[in-house]
Amino acid sequence: VQLQASGGGVVQAGGSLRLSCAASGIIFSRRAMGWYRQAPGKQRELVADITSGSYETYADFAKGRFTISRDNAKNTVSLQMNSLKPEDAAVYYCAAYTGGFTWYSVGSWGQGTLVTVSS
Repeated sequence: VQLQASGGGVVQAGGSLRLSCAASGIIFSRRAMGWYRQAPGKQRELVADITSGSYETYADFAKGRFTISRDNAKNTVSLQMNSLKPEDAAVYYCAAYTGGFTWYSVGSWGQGTLVTVSS
């Protein structure tokens, strides 16, 4: 399984970024996918995830600002992040669950993409 994340970078507070993750080595359409993040000195936390049937869930901090989506034809999952805040700065990781629902465990992680938000 390979998960290749991209789209991180430096953005000013209030700006937007779109992260993408290309998956290979799995039957993508049958897997729930997620985005997690880890800031320095903090534990990795869920940002958003999406089931194989495209049901989305979000962490409270992401609701109303972030949108997760998937394209099964392209084997990609994306995270649109708007109204970014300095506290959103972190390494963002793409994750593939071991099944189609998000109550399955995460089976594979991407390499992470760094998001920096300047105030």
